[in-house]
Amino acid sequence: MKRVSVIIPTFNRKDFLKEAIDSVLSQTYKNFELIVVDDGSTDGTGEMISKYYPQIRYFYQKNKGPSAARNKGIKEAKGEYISFLDSDDLWLKEKLKKQIDFFDKNPEYKICYTDEIWIRNGKRVNPKKKHRKYCGWIFERTLPLCIVSPSSVIIHRNVFENVGLFDEEFFVCEDYDLWLRISSKYPIYFLEEKLIIKRGGHEDQISNLGWGYDIYRIRALFKFIKDEKNEFKYRIKAFKEMEIKCHILINGFKKRKKEKEVKEYLNLIKKAKELLKIPY
Repeated sequence: MKRVSVIIPTFNRKDFLKEAIDSVLSQTYKNFELIVVDDGSTDGTGEMISKYYPQIRYFYQKNKGPSAARNKGIKEAKGEYISFLDSDDLWLKEKLKKQIDFFDKNPEYKICYTDEIWIRNGKRVNPKKKHRKYCGWIFERTLPLCIVSPSSVIIHRNVFENVGLFDEEFFVCEDYDLWLRISSKYPIYFLEEKLIIKRGGHEDQISNLGWGYDIYRIRALFKFIKDEKNEFKYRIKAFKEMEIKCHILINGFKKRKKEKEVKEYLNLIKKAKELLKIPY
């Protein structure tokens, strides 16, 4: 049995995908299986895989989004550890080796992520201060925005058995939702080496949604607050962040005279307070 299952979800990114696959196959650490989940591509992705990479475990499904594609990979995975790579990102050659070496020396950790190189429209850019990475019990650090890149993380498969899989109702911020659940139950180790390349700026990138991300983050936070299996102290922290994000949206809706949306988010704050029994 291979020790690591590498999962690449993809949709109509044949050229990007080939480079991503090559970066996995070039790893110095070799005890892995590579799974590609094709989420309904129509650009010849399947034919490319069959021609150039017959050794890869390839699965095709109707288009259901990145959460469903990753979940399919997790369900098919046979490795002790699960690792993800977005089809437009790349790994440096030592990525798997250095993370597995860390796990071997620190078996108490179940999740490890790495630093990253950012490329936007073909040029290297520096992350902003708000994107700084943290190590350990980082739940509060994950609240403002997603600081853990799926392409950088390796997770012991038992973690998914405990917290669940990606939520397929989330079109975006599905990773934000998952990190809330994981970071409230596990310490997450940050390996301070730039071992992945994140490429952005292309037209089909989901992250072009921009400000709309906070709508989905609020949904994830409210979902976390509703779940009584989560520790109360974390639900309270999630509420405080949700309230901040809601008021930012509310102020924007007021300026655009969208009274329906204003009432919607005020009611959401009210519902969260009721769930947590917070006095008005």
